Amino acid sequence: MTALSRILIVDDDPDIRNVLSLLLKDSYFVAEAADGAEAVNYIRANPDTDLVVLDVMMPGMDGLETCTKLREFSNAPVLFLTAKSAERDRVAAYQSGGDDFLSKPFSQAELLAKISSLLRRYQLYRGKPASVLSIEGLEMDLAAHSVRVNGKPVTLTDTEYAILEYLIKNRGNVVTAAELYEAVWGEKFLSGSGNTVMVHVLNVRRKIEENPSKPKILRTVWGRGYQID
Repeated sequence: MTALSRILIVDDDPDIRNVLSLLLKDSYFVAEAADGAEAVNYIRANPDTDLVVLDVMMPGMDGLETCTKLREFSNAPVLFLTAKSAERDRVAAYQSGGDDFLSKPFSQAELLAKISSLLRRYQLYRGKPASVLSIEGLEMDLAAHSVRVNGKPVTLTDTEYAILEYLIKNRGNVVTAAELYEAVWGEKFLSGSGNTVMVHVLNVRRKIEENPSKPKILRTVWGRGYQID
C-alpha cells in the first residue's frame, strides 16, 4: 500500500485550517499548525513532510518569514495562500523560498491541481537515478538531490533544483522562459509566468554564482531565454 503524502496546513484561522483539511484529508495525510513557530517545529520533527500550504498574513511570524526559516533545513515545496495578488507580493513569496502562489478566493479544483503538481515534481526530483552533472565548479548529484559549488554544499528549493537540472541537461541550448516554466511547473505558460521564472532564476544565481550580477554559469540570452554553456 502506498503511503499518503504528508501535507502541513499553516494558518492562524482555525476555520480555514478546518476547510482545507476537509478538502485534502481523503487524499493526503494532513497536519495543522496555527502559526509560523509551530510550523517550523513541526517540520523539524517531521522532515518527511511532502508539502506545506502556508498562509502569508499571520500575526507574529508571517508566512514569508516562516518560509525563510523552513528553507534553512527543509526543501519541501511551499504553496503560499494569500489575499494579495500584486506582482510585488508574488515576488516576495518566491524570494522567501516559496514554490507556488494561490490567491484567495480559490476553487477546490485549483487548490488540488496546484498541490498535485507540486507533489509530482517533488517526488520526481527526489527519485532520480545516480548521476553527477558538473560544469564550472558546479556539481549536481541527482541521486543525492544535492548541489555543490567549488566543493561547498548549496541548498536549493525543489523548484530551484528542477530549474538548474533542466538547464544543465540542456547545456549549450537557449531555453525559453515558456519552455522552462512548462517543464518545471508542469503548467501552461501564461502572461505572468515569465516573472515567476525570472525570480526563481535570480534565486538560483544568488546561490551558485560567485558574482550573481555577472553570471558565468547561468546566463540570460536577452530576448530569447536562459542558457548554461
